[in-house]
Amino acid sequence: MKIAFLGVSHWHATMHGEAALAAGAVSASAWDPTPGAAESFVGKFGGVVASSLEKALQNVDLAVVMGRPFEIAERGLAAIESGLPVLVEKPVGISAAASDVLIEATERKGTFAAMALPHGIGMMAALHDLDVSGRLGPISHSHFRLINGPPQRYVDDDVSWVLEPNIGGGGALRNLGIHGVNAFLMLSGGQNIEVISASFGRPIHDTEVEDYAAVVLRAADGMLGLIEAGYTFASMKRGIFEWRVSSRNATLSDFGDRLTLATLDDERQLDLPVTPTARRYDDVMTDTLRRLAEGLPPAVSLADSRRAMAIIDQCYALQGAST
Repeated sequence: MKIAFLGVSHWHATMHGEAALAAGAVSASAWDPTPGAAESFVGKFGGVVASSLEKALQNVDLAVVMGRPFEIAERGLAAIESGLPVLVEKPVGISAAASDVLIEATERKGTFAAMALPHGIGMMAALHDLDVSGRLGPISHSHFRLINGPPQRYVDDDVSWVLEPNIGGGGALRNLGIHGVNAFLMLSGGQNIEVISASFGRPIHDTEVEDYAAVVLRAADGMLGLIEAGYTFASMKRGIFEWRVSSRNATLSDFGDRLTLATLDDERQLDLPVTPTARRYDDVMTDTLRRLAEGLPPAVSLADSRRAMAIIDQCYALQGAST
């Protein structure tokens, strides 16, 4: 599988490059308008430096699309219109509507288009196994907490645009919270979702975007989801990752480096296999290539991402109405 990497100045580019090699794929081309970015990427992962986006898309089997949100939308559309399957970084644009043109293009071209949202893969697989075996039961609530260190790291990584609301589309909720919102949507199985509350914490880092957000969602069947996203952990190297799903018979907890399962029917607590958070893009790439080879739909589609973005849009609107 030959892969084109678009927008390799994105801070996730290294993760995608490492994931491709781990999955046995080939880095065929890299492109970015930032001087030196593609050269640096190719030096690490191989391939050729493409002189244009169009040339990067030639003679490849998949395009990984990265960049600022509006660039992701533009570059993703170019790749889809060329007939290539794509793996797309988040977010696509700064509102749900920005992905509509991409969704229309994938439907018209019949193109595979997956979103790179890695954290739910292991947890959803474990929940599926419990459900199939009749050991899950109705889900009561879930909690998705992703708190990283201060936003200065985006400045240090030369992607300070993440902190500009007119470019990044918001703060921690848009950037990090989308993982949790998407996970809750996967649990809900297409039910209607209500935003019960959306609150932003006191700003402590003097940026234009929120440092912390807490959102409560409710599915039509009464299942609740709490999403916490923030830049408020007091370390530039560490953060907090805690995801939990509680059902009638099981509590599944993902702590980033371990996945634990407690079940009521046998009073056991087990440690299940889990990919550490730093390597979860490996899972996304492997899953994407497998689904492409088997003719399966993506684990997370552009339409799925649009639903998550629409909920985040609602949260920002609610917060704006309350200030």
